[in-house]
Amino acid sequence: MTQPAIAEGLLAWSPGRGLSSAPLSGGRLLVADSWLLRDGRVRGFARHRERFLRACGDCGGPPLRRLVDFWQDMTAALPRTGEWFPRVELAPGAQEPELRLLLRPAPPLGSGLRVWAEGQLDPRTVPRRKGPDLDTLARVRRRASGEGAEEAVLITPSGVVLEGTTSSLLWWEDDTLCLPSPQLPVLAGVTAGLVQDRARQSGIRIAHRERTLADLDGREVWLVNALHGIRPVTGWMSPSERPMRAAPAVRAVEWRQWLDGIMEPLD
Repeated sequence: MTQPAIAEGLLAWSPGRGLSSAPLSGGRLLVADSWLLRDGRVRGFARHRERFLRACGDCGGPPLRRLVDFWQDMTAALPRTGEWFPRVELAPGAQEPELRLLLRPAPPLGSGLRVWAEGQLDPRTVPRRKGPDLDTLARVRRRASGEGAEEAVLITPSGVVLEGTTSSLLWWEDDTLCLPSPQLPVLAGVTAGLVQDRARQSGIRIAHRERTLADLDGREVWLVNALHGIRPVTGWMSPSERPMRAAPAVRAVEWRQWLDGIMEPLD
């Protein structure tokens, strides 16, 4: 069904009635997905849809037909002007899981970030599904903020890097674009997938490698997500007497311009 544009806030969806205002509520989400919406344009919108629908199916969510109807109503209701950071949610309900849309303005976007150089053991319980561990990851970011950083890197017990709390981790070794092995507990990032596709089309070698934080010293490192796009690490915040060095982001500017240019209008 087609619905008029909606105002900021949380909206719950029901079959046949569409979206309606709902009170903000806490609690652990079953599934979540979000993206940057700029004047009605989005990057990789179909990929967000696929990831959300698949995740809902994996955790026993509503039937596929109901998920498709929700996505259609949600898309029709999104604003076509301004900068927004909408989030679709599958949340526990009184009788069955509830589909919702949280419409919120986009925060200021960053072009680089400082990262806490002390790796954080991965605290997630469902690392390959976005949603259940959002509150846990927010606590990790607050701890990193106390050290003067804007992001933290999650690691395995053996010290292998995984990803940021809200971002996929990529780095360059010479002319090779590197990222953690998909066999590791990492979320399939939409933006990371777009970057890999472009690398393949450009003939750039891609490699999955197991590295520690110390192995990233002096390299060009990116943290990428659907909100900020590509953000190179501009500083590693560490109390160590031998602090890590952030390499100049010589590739990031051109890749950021490309990423901004592939935003497409909503259907």
